[in-house]
Order: sequence, then structure tokens, then C-alpha cells
Amino acid sequence: MRDEDINPLEDTESAAALAYAQERKDNIRTFVRTHPDYYIANFDKVGASARFTPTFNAMAGLFGPIWFGARGLWSWALPFLIIEAFALVQIARGLFGDLAADAMARIASIEGTLELRRQQLAAAIESGSDRVDAFQRAVDGLEANIGGIRAEAEALAEQGPSIALMGLAVLIAVKLVQAVTANWALEARFSEWLSDRTIRSGLPVEQMVFSAVFMVLIVVVAMVHYSFPGRFSILSEFPTDPDIRRTGIAWVEDFIAFCVRNSETFFDGLTIGIRTILDALEVVLVQTPWIVIASLVVLLTWLTAGIRTAIYSGAFLGYMGLLGFWEAAMTTLALLGTAACLSIAIGIPLGMFAARRPRFYAFIQPIMDFMQTMPAFVFMVPVIAFFGVGKPAAVIVTMIFGGTPVVRLTVLGLRGVPESVREAAISFGANKWYLLTRVDLPLAGPSIRAGINQTIMLSLAMVVVASLIGAKGLGEDVLEALQYANVGQGILAGFAILFCAMILDRIVQGQRK
Repeated sequence: MRDEDINPLEDTESAAALAYAQERKDNIRTFVRTHPDYYIANFDKVGASARFTPTFNAMAGLFGPIWFGARGLWSWALPFLIIEAFALVQIARGLFGDLAADAMARIASIEGTLELRRQQLAAAIESGSDRVDAFQRAVDGLEANIGGIRAEAEALAEQGPSIALMGLAVLIAVKLVQAVTANWALEARFSEWLSDRTIRSGLPVEQMVFSAVFMVLIVVVAMVHYSFPGRFSILSEFPTDPDIRRTGIAWVEDFIAFCVRNSETFFDGLTIGIRTILDALEVVLVQTPWIVIASLVVLLTWLTAGIRTAIYSGAFLGYMGLLGFWEAAMTTLALLGTAACLSIAIGIPLGMFAARRPRFYAFIQPIMDFMQTMPAFVFMVPVIAFFGVGKPAAVIVTMIFGGTPVVRLTVLGLRGVPESVREAAISFGANKWYLLTRVDLPLAGPSIRAGINQTIMLSLAMVVVASLIGAKGLGEDVLEALQYANVGQGILAGFAILFCAMILDRIVQGQRK
């Protein structure tokens, strides 16, 4: 056969193919560190097919999750650990465990009651009471119950060998799975390591020790706890100290009281500002004739989202009006508008400032995580302490819960602006103001609008919760329905809240075509 007839991709004897094969072997040796010849042969077998290729790794099967953890394959180690722990727990329970412990504890509890009933029976017989039959039936019932539980305990005690055999079968099966999949999983990690050398390779001693200690600790604790239930209280009950809790409560209360005493002027001013905006919106939305507000909402929806959405908005407004939710809906929108406007007015500039300052954003990110994940009922407590009960407090609670998306998405949008576009604008003489207003903000506009939308939606979700501290509006109708189990009122008011959310969503995100 002539050389020109040989496919270079199939020529394994060429200088390039031999060099590649040697380089691959060297990389495998560097990656595995131990038993390189074994892994070279198995990696070649695994890599030759795109499908799963079973091989057998005795060390992985023997040490199980410890081997996977030491190799850095924690996504495999943890599921295998759970399965092995379950299997070993069953073996320990079947061989050494007190399977009847729970049943005997129930018997001990019932025996105390039985002794009391026997004393009552004896006293009734001695006094000639007419309740002798009732006490006798109670004693007989308790004795029969104890007999049934005792029979159950004996049956459980006899199940020990079968439980141990089941655990052994599961353990053998998972060991076989580990041995068969180990090389395949390690070869996948090797492929990742070839493109990213920061991935840990080899078998570092500290990783081996950590993996072994971690796995053994988990398994041993689980075996002891489930094999001897209730014998070691430290395994089932966290050691607590009531004094620590009382001290923590006292510190928090003292801190809140200190802040209230020394910031009264600031919070009073903030309350006045919020009240001013809220009262202005309530005057516009509540006291303005309904036909004016409805017409403006329908027109705004038509201009932003099209005629079809405008028709839907008109129907939603008609629903709220005909069912008597108009004033409550307008009050809710005033509260929502105040919270959303303040959140947007603070959030967008804050996001613009943080977008180009990674350290500042890293500083405020945990604060935003706290605001977004903390349950509303928790941060209601300090808000009430600072602002009292009423609509300003409800606005603050709504801002805390719903104010973070606009900051996050503003940062995301501005960081997503291509640097090439910014550099091109700068090269043509754009100053910072022009760069911000004509390049950054327009390109980040979709992300910022999404943030505004999410802020409005999350704020609206707080309507019912905020009604607990005097927010009024549609949330009050839902809260009243919950208190009196008025299903019809609750569902109708809930639909009104839903329609408000849909109208606002379409206005903010809608694009007329």
C-alpha cells in the first residue's frame, strides 16, 4: 500500500500519533501519580468509546467513598457514602442493634399508666364504687396493648439476621458499582484536568486523611445512633445552653433600644417622607374619579403592550370595580408605587455605582442576600420597633423584601456591556456622561427593566404580609378571609391582587409591536 493511500487520521504509527500517545501517557502519569500503567490501559479503554465503558478498580470498590473523595470526585463520593452508610447501619442494626428499643420504651410508658389504673381499680373495689367495671376494662385494655407491643418487639428482634443480610446485599452491590464506575469517572476528571490544570490531581496525603476521617466519622456515628437508639443522647440532641439564648436575646433588645433612642429624629424624618409620597399617591389613585384612572391605565397599557393587553387590562379593572375592590386596589397600588419608586430610585444608582466597583459590590452582596432570604415576619419586628405600626412601616418592609432585584440586574446589565463597544465610544471622544447615557444604559436597558419588573412583582407579593402591620388595601381583605375562613372572599381578593400584578407586569415589560 502506498503512503498516499493511508488516512492520516487512522495512521497510529505516524510520528505525530506516537508523539500524541506518549504525551497522553505522560499526562496520565502526572494526573494519577499512583499505578500509572494500570490507569493508562484503562483510560485508553474508556476513552475509546463515547459510551460508558465498564472497567474494574479493586481499590475503589474496597475503599468506596474514601477513594472517590481522595481523588476529588466528591459528586460521586457523597451519594456512595449515603448508600454505604445505609447498608452498614442495617448490618449493625441486624447484628448488634436493639431492634425492640422503641417498642420496649412504649411498654414502659404504658406500664406507668397501667399501674395507676390498677390502683384506681383496687380503690374502687374496696370502696364498692360503681366504676369498678370501667377501671377493669381500662386495665384489661392496657394489658392487651402491652401484650401486643411485646409480641411486636419479639418479632422485631427476630428480624435481625434478615436486616443484616439485606444491608450486606446493598453493600456488595454498591461496592461493585463503585469498582465498575471508578475509572470512568476518573477519566472524565482527567479530561477536565487537561484543559484546566487548576483541578486537583494525584492523591495528596491531606486529602486522603480528610476523606477517610470524614467518611468514617459519618458512618460510625450513623451506625451507633441507629443501632442503639436513645443510648447516646449527644447524637440525637444538640447540646444547648439556655443562658446563651437568653444572653443573645438581651443583647439584641439592648441594641434595638439603643438604635431607637439615638436615631429617633432620623426615623421620624424618614417616616414623614414616606408618608408624604404615599399620601400623594393615595390622593391621585383613590380620590380621582375611577373612570379617569381606568382610562389612563388602559391607555398606558395600550401604548406599552398593545391593544390586546389593553383590553385585558380593562376587563381586570372592571372585575375589581364590580366586586367592590376598587378602593382597596388603588390603596394597594399607592403602597406598591411608593415602595417600588423608592426602591428603583435607590437601586438603579446603587447598581450603577457597584457595577464598576467589584469590592463595593462584594460588600453589599451579603446584605442583599440577607434582605432577600430573611423571612418577612423576622425583619418586621425591628421595622415595627423603629417605625411603629402603619403604612410607612409596611412600605419599609416591602422595600426590604423587593428592593434587591433592581440592584442585582442593574449590575448584571452594565457588566454585560461589551468592552469593545465602550472602547470604540471612548476612541471617538465620548466622555463619562455620554458613555453612561448613550452606551451603557441603553445596552443594559433590558436587564434593568427586568430588575424593575421583579422589584414590582416582589413588592406586590408583600401586600398580604404587610397588611399585618396596617398596610390596608387588598391584603386586608385576604387577611380577613384567612381569619374567618371566608374562602370566597379570599379567592376573589386574591384574583384582584393577581390582576394588579399582571397589569403592572405588562406595562413594565410589554413592547408594542
